[in-house]
Amino acid sequence: MKKTYKLEDLECANCAAKMENALNQLEGVHANIRFMQQSMTFEAPDEQFDSLLNQAQKLMRKIEPDVRVLV
Repeated sequence: MKKTYKLEDLECANCAAKMENALNQLEGVHANIRFMQQSMTFEAPDEQFDSLLNQAQKLMRKIEPDVRVLV
């Protein structure tokens, strides 16, 4: 499954790159974060999608605590 989400309070292009790299380390995940558009495309297997998205949000908050994924 592949979905695009808006991001809120993403304030640092370097942090966006760090988050993208961290998300792509999760098994089965392909993520693309676009800093200028404040959005993220997230792709993961259907049966694990919600669980992996939850893990992704936790990873993102570790890098930039204020960022929120608007689902």
